[in-house]
Order: sequence, then C-alpha cells, then structure tokens
Amino acid sequence: MRNLTLIAAAFLLAACAQPQVEGEAVLTGTNPIITGQFTADPTARVFEGKIYMYPSHDIPSVITHTDGSAWFSMPDYHVFSSEDLTLWTDHGVILRQEDVPWGKPDAYAMWAPDCVYKDGKYYFYFPDAPAEGFGFGIGVAVADRPSGPFTPQPEPIKGVFGIDPCVLVDDDGTSYIYWSGMGLSGCRLKDNMLELDGTPVRLDEPLPAGFKEGPFAFKYNGKYYLTYPWVRENTETLAYAVSDSPLGPFEYKGLIMKESPTGCWTNHHSLVEYKGEWYLFYHHNDYSPSFDKNRSARIDRVFFNEDGTIQEVIPTLRGVGPVKASSQVHIDRYSSIDGAYIEYVDTSDLFKGWKTVFAKAGDSVRFDDLDFGKKAPKKVVFRAKSPDGCKVTVTAGERAEFVIPSSLEWTEFTLPMPFRVRNIQNLEVELLSEGTLEVDWIKFI
Repeated sequence: MRNLTLIAAAFLLAACAQPQVEGEAVLTGTNPIITGQFTADPTARVFEGKIYMYPSHDIPSVITHTDGSAWFSMPDYHVFSSEDLTLWTDHGVILRQEDVPWGKPDAYAMWAPDCVYKDGKYYFYFPDAPAEGFGFGIGVAVADRPSGPFTPQPEPIKGVFGIDPCVLVDDDGTSYIYWSGMGLSGCRLKDNMLELDGTPVRLDEPLPAGFKEGPFAFKYNGKYYLTYPWVRENTETLAYAVSDSPLGPFEYKGLIMKESPTGCWTNHHSLVEYKGEWYLFYHHNDYSPSFDKNRSARIDRVFFNEDGTIQEVIPTLRGVGPVKASSQVHIDRYSSIDGAYIEYVDTSDLFKGWKTVFAKAGDSVRFDDLDFGKKAPKKVVFRAKSPDGCKVTVTAGERAEFVIPSSLEWTEFTLPMPFRVRNIQNLEVELLSEGTLEVDWIKFI
C-alpha cells in the first residue's frame, strides 16, 4: 500500500507541475537550483566561460523494481547553463532514450552522465540499458557545442559494463574514464574518446567496505581525487580518496558530505572550480519528500585545507547564488531560522515551493548576502497572508517596523521603505506581534 501511495503522489506531482520552457531562464540562487522539473546526478563543467550542468532527468516512476516498488525512471537528458550560479537557462533535451541506436527505447535507464571537451568536440557519456541482453552499457554522443545537438554513436564503449561514467582529461590531454558496476573501475581512453586504451582497473578495493557508485574524478594541486557516493550504514555519504596517479591506487581520506538528514537514499555529485571558487553539485529530494527517486540539484561551496584535504560540506537551503533584492526573495531558503518553520505553499504542486510561517512573537529568519545594488529601494513588497494582521521588523543594515494588514488569502502588500539600503546585506525578518504570518516571498523595488 505504501508503494501505491508513493506512486500516486508522484503522478499527482507531475500532473500539477509547470515545467520550465526550453530556452527559458529561471532565477533561483538558492537550493534547489532548478524549478519545475527534477534534476538528479548533476555533473557540472566549465565550457566557454559558463557553468554547464548535465543532470539526469527523473520523472514520476513508470517502472518498478524487482521487488515491486516504484523505481528510478529517467527517459532523457537536459543541459542547463549559468554565468552566475543564479540565472539558469534550460537548453532543452539533448538526448532521448529512443534516440540511442543500441539502447532499449523504453528502459527509462538513462542514469548519471558526464560531458567533456577535447580537440574541438564535446563528448557526452551516458549509461543506458542495451536493446539486447542485460545490464548497462556506456554510450557516447558527440557535439560541436556544449548545448548540442548531440549525435549518439552507433555502439556503446566496448569493455565497459556499468553506470555513472565520468571522464577526466588530464593536463597532457590524456583521458581516463571511470564508472561503477561491481565496484568502481577506471581505464585510459584512446585519443578518439570512444574506445578503451588498455585493461580496466578496479579502483575501490583498497577503500573502506560498503556500497559505492557514481565516481567523479578531478585533479587538484597535482593530485588525483576520486570522489564517490558511499553507503557506510543505511544511506549514501559522499566520500573521497587521493592518488598520485589517475588510476590509483587511491588512499581514502574522508567524507565530503554526510548522510542526508531526511533519509534520501542516494546522493550523486560533481566538483568544479569556477571563477576561483570550488563548488559541490549534488542532489536531494526537496520537491519529492515522500519518494526519494525524484531528486533535485543543489550547489554548495567547497573548501580545501592546506594539505589538500576537503572540508566537510554542510548542505544549505541558501545555496551559493547572488540573489538580487529586486527579485522575489524566498526567505524560506534561509541562512538561519529561529522559531519560524517552513511548509510547502501548495501540497498538490510541490514545485510551487515553500512558505515561511511565523507563529509567535520573536520568530525570525535570516537570509544572507542579499544584493540591494547601488540604488536604494523605495518600497518593500510582501507576498503574505495574516488572519489578524501583524507587525514585523525588517533588518538590512538598519532596522524598521512594518504593519501587515489582515488577509486570509495570498496578497502582495507594498509598503514604503523608511531607510536607505545598498550593496550586499544580510536580511532578517522577525515577527513582533502575536498572531500568525505566512510569507511566500519578499522583494525590494
């Protein structure tokens, strides 16, 4: 019965969702970073001065696992790009399961991908179930641009059986492919990027025991890092190991991220340097709390210690993007919270996001690094509702009180700003009076 309930909830979510239109730019700057559709297993790469993100695309389950439960269903791949990690453009579908010459057209098995650039071409690596036989193969699609169009090759890479491909192009142009399936494996690629150059090597055998998948390899300060989801207990952590060679042996160093606090079983990731800072792309089931096979991409910052070890990343709702005060500021993606709590705006359409509920005097929320720009706003707009009306304080450099009139429905209240605020400020909202206040968003105009 529980599985039937999860499937029904997932289909309801799909029916109510408003997918992002191809070519449309969506402003978030908070986690999750993409709205209107699920985006799991995000691989981020820097191409042409932008971040390109290649996720898998979860949909509500249309297939079942061998035990009869609802299972991962992934029919195609989108690609997204951003210059500031806030405004994301969906370039649309770049590959569908029915487009893969060697793949099973209704397997819904297009799991975690990767994309790299070499010698004027972009190579997109993806897993798929073969039309004949069993298991998974790794295919390659080739394009002249990072957003495609991508042309899939007629056959998968010979000698690779598994999922979650990752390719590292070393400083000298030599390329290596990594994948999971009966452990973690790696092998050098030929210069054509389509064939193995040698015999695959098992990479996980010296590492601590436990299920491992989703390898992502990169180079930092002359060392090779192998990062991977690792189930040490019940759900996946993100762990890493380091080597002097791209094919190991790798020495386990620790965790990048601990298990999901809400029990999302998977976590798949990538690490990328962009404009002098490092970022971790990963996923969580924010828009599907009852079904962890529908996931959404997130970003948080990564910091290295002087000895090359990675500091643990604590997942945030605030994310990393610079949010402009003139946009809709969703304070439910808070930096810190005291007393207030977060709920979905509409439980029949979770893609509508969240609201902040202030239930008693003293409840507060802080949203860090809000960009007011060079011109001070003259008004503040609350999209809110309060059955009895209430009084709140807004602090952004200075502090002011505002009265929110009584309203049982969502209403946009436009109020004059009593002080001038510019540049980057932390925003804090606190309920002063008794009663209840629900806030969808705030913006400054």
